[in-house]
Amino acid sequence: MTVTIRGIDFQEDLNNDMGLEFYNLSHRYGYQCPNWPYFRDVRIERMHYMAKSGVLSQTLTTTMHVTTHIDAPAHVVQGTPFIDEVPLPHFFGTGLVVSIPKNKWEQITGDDLEKACGHAIRKNDVLIINTGWHKHYEDGDYFPYCPGLVPSAADWMIEKGVKVVGHDTQANDHPLATAIGPHRNGPLLPHLADEYKEWSGGIAWDEAFPEWEPVHNKIFKAGILGIENVGGDLDAVTGKRCTFAFFPWNWDRGDGCIIRLVAMIDRGQQYRIEPGESF
Repeated sequence: MTVTIRGIDFQEDLNNDMGLEFYNLSHRYGYQCPNWPYFRDVRIERMHYMAKSGVLSQTLTTTMHVTTHIDAPAHVVQGTPFIDEVPLPHFFGTGLVVSIPKNKWEQITGDDLEKACGHAIRKNDVLIINTGWHKHYEDGDYFPYCPGLVPSAADWMIEKGVKVVGHDTQANDHPLATAIGPHRNGPLLPHLADEYKEWSGGIAWDEAFPEWEPVHNKIFKAGILGIENVGGDLDAVTGKRCTFAFFPWNWDRGDGCIIRLVAMIDRGQQYRIEPGESF
């Protein structure tokens, strides 16, 4: 079977000869993609284009912490590995996509994870969490009002030996445990203080979230990486065990990297990694 895109025929072997199903779990990257509250916008310039040069080449100015991306431990914890220092097996492996539906500002806890997949999780698994918030991913309320991971979730992942955690929310922490709330360079959005107090029934945001990015700190110190803003075909693989690939750039001293997160399913169990025989 072939698929034609802009006049070019591509052999659609993804579900045939190899017997694999591929699912994109990444949001788009590009012009005016949704951005964290104080990051500069992505800028893309065509340095060469057809009318000018007969070729297309583009220059990007970007943060790596935009759209679907993976954090290096060095992003938050001083003295820990940069993205090029993380061993390659951390960017490939088997694991689970779990459903933990959450609403505005709700917490993703260790108890939530235990109920969702405690019976099925394995040591060195990749764990992808579907809260439903990938459907709200846009330039606006997604960032300040996301649900988020809290320290008990980090403790659970460390205890279970999870290798990588990914989620369809704005950060590896609850948004009010970041600079969006009352921490470090924040509050970026001061009006949320009164709004949270009303929403919570009188609890102040610094009382509810007294630590700055505690989940980042806990998981990175334990060697667990975090993938933020998971999206795409997430619902199609939720509740399933899959194989995942999400390799970053070989960026010297990189603090993280935009990735193409892909889930793969081999229903026929026909595909095998090559043994490396000489030819």
